[in-house]
Amino acid sequence: MNSVTYNKYPAYKDSAVEWLGEIPEHWECTKMKHLFQDVSIKKKANAELLSVTQDQGVVPRTWVENRMVMPSGALESFKYINKGDFAISLRSFEGGLEYCHHDGIISPAYTVLKAKRNFESQFYKYLFKSFSFISELQTSVVGIRQGKNISFEELSYSYLPIPPLPEQTAIAAFLDCKTALIDQAVGIKQKQIELLKERRKILIHKAVTRGLNPNVKMKDSGVEWIGEIPEHWELLFMNYAINAIADVDHYMPPTIENGVPYVMTGDLKEFASDIDFDGCKKVSRRDYYNLSKKIKSSIGDVILARYATIGTASYVNIDLNFIVSYSCVTIKPNPSKLLGLYLFYYFKSDAFVTDIKNQVNTNTQGNVGIGNLKKVKLVIPPINEQYEIVKHIETSTTKIATTISLKEQEIEKLKEYKATLINSAVTGKIKVC
Repeated sequence: MNSVTYNKYPAYKDSAVEWLGEIPEHWECTKMKHLFQDVSIKKKANAELLSVTQDQGVVPRTWVENRMVMPSGALESFKYINKGDFAISLRSFEGGLEYCHHDGIISPAYTVLKAKRNFESQFYKYLFKSFSFISELQTSVVGIRQGKNISFEELSYSYLPIPPLPEQTAIAAFLDCKTALIDQAVGIKQKQIELLKERRKILIHKAVTRGLNPNVKMKDSGVEWIGEIPEHWELLFMNYAINAIADVDHYMPPTIENGVPYVMTGDLKEFASDIDFDGCKKVSRRDYYNLSKKIKSSIGDVILARYATIGTASYVNIDLNFIVSYSCVTIKPNPSKLLGLYLFYYFKSDAFVTDIKNQVNTNTQGNVGIGNLKKVKLVIPPINEQYEIVKHIETSTTKIATTISLKEQEIEKLKEYKATLINSAVTGKIKVC
């Protein structure tokens, strides 16, 4: 797609607007207040309840996952918005204005913009999502930190390009077609990534429950979700294959500017050496020593998140002083029975995920207790086979990870191309009709 070139307009003029630069000579340019007005129509509580989103625009709440519960009895104060109107969301300074796809009501916290003159709303839908316009939005931000918002009173003085109406329609149709093709390509690559991740999961599960020798004699493990295992392997409760498992005291120490890293669930990476310790919360050495009396993570241990997606784990492969939040547990394998890396990969298997889900009676998001973990059944090969299995998994998953990384890079390039194409078309830098 990057090899595609587009024509320029025959003549350009200086728009005298910093974010627009030069525009086609026959385009107009006017202040936003001449195109839009802030409207606030209320007392339509029976209208469909809509959500303002950055990825879908203004859509019915039933379309939105993880939507917040709306308070009852407050809908009379909600603002009515028509299809084709625009909403200024609480995070517009990050992602542009939102196009409304349905008639309905939205929270009174949003600003509703309605057209004052005839134009192609689909053209402005793309313009308001262009990175040049989003840069212009920064000049209309009021408030600080989490209180940031866009003031339409300020924004109304920003200039917008106005191509002739037939040209607006043609540009919108062109972008509808091209962005749909790009989105389709992105979707295909995302599905490929999911398939690669599934292949990785199957590979790990097979390696830690079946081993690497396809001709080995098997026996029934007696566990439904594990099935048969090599005859010479053991099946043990985890408590009998480790030296210790514990979390720190359920106390959140105060943050200091320079101190010992305090690692929380969101900081975890698959290998501790990849954790951004500089970006972690820092605690005093006194708090570190007090908290680490119970357990301290060291090389060869496995850190497992208790309140995140089941299987979120980190293998400690570095010698560094840090403390792990009580949202995680540190597990110290018995080196005569269990390699830390083997245990780390076992936590990635369906055997572990199914076992722990059956115990906590939840989906992949759950509060996993230490008691639950001690009762997890581990399929344990001899140590020498554990080394071989770990090496096999690392070799195979490295190839998969490389392929996934390439796919992700391709997706980013497609998204960048889409953003550039939209920006160029709506600001007149390329001629598409």
